[in-house]
Amino acid sequence: MSKGFIASLAGALAIAAGVSAQTAPQWGQVGSLLLSLNCPLTKVTDQCGGQGWTGPTTCPDGWVCTTSNQYYSQCLQGAATAAPSSGSTVASSPGSPTGTSTAPAGATPTLVSGFSFIRAVEDPNFHKYLRSEVIGTASDAVLGEPVDAAQFQIVSGQLQQSIAGGDWLYAVVEPRANSTVVKLKVSWSTTPATSGTFSWSGDTVEWNDPSISRPQSNAWLICPDAAGNKDLYVNLGPYDYNTPAGCADETIHAYTGATPTA
Repeated sequence: MSKGFIASLAGALAIAAGVSAQTAPQWGQVGSLLLSLNCPLTKVTDQCGGQGWTGPTTCPDGWVCTTSNQYYSQCLQGAATAAPSSGSTVASSPGSPTGTSTAPAGATPTLVSGFSFIRAVEDPNFHKYLRSEVIGTASDAVLGEPVDAAQFQIVSGQLQQSIAGGDWLYAVVEPRANSTVVKLKVSWSTTPATSGTFSWSGDTVEWNDPSISRPQSNAWLICPDAAGNKDLYVNLGPYDYNTPAGCADETIHAYTGATPTA
């Protein structure tokens, strides 16, 4: 190699080292850095995915790189595992929680490592949190107040709610009776669902079933029952259009802060 090429290579590597050492801001994008100097691509660092990314590659202390797809990753607070890209059905490995995810009555729950709260982020259900209607039991899936927020993982396509004693409840979507049905009720069961697949798309919860065509796989409905419980339904129609009477369109998202916020 010529002296000029060697000098250019050294300078480029120094720049790459400086970039890879940068720390992304909270909620900031991070990625991998590829270096090309008229020779085959050399991977300088791969601390986090992000094809073609040349910015910071590390997250601040207490924040974890969460991958949305091959092009985009983000520093999220307290996430113990990467959120899978759309279409993936595994968010973390199976296993019992490392601590209880059920707080004493009236106490604000603290998030257990490897889990997420799930909440809505739009009115009229802004920062209402997913749980069982009868807390910790196999009952309807509803949105409630932060103090009653449950904790979740998505494992092998199952949306799993952690309950006391290291046990699980599984989200089950009711079958579609016929083609005129536009929403499917979600409930919790002590046995895994046998149809449909839950997954993360970034921090958004999606549900898919190969036998059901939907315009948007992350569309949900919140429809209060006669007692005022905010029941969760899969929305089979277009999001925010032809909304069933009495219901509200929602998307539901992982939240990995230490405690649920209002």
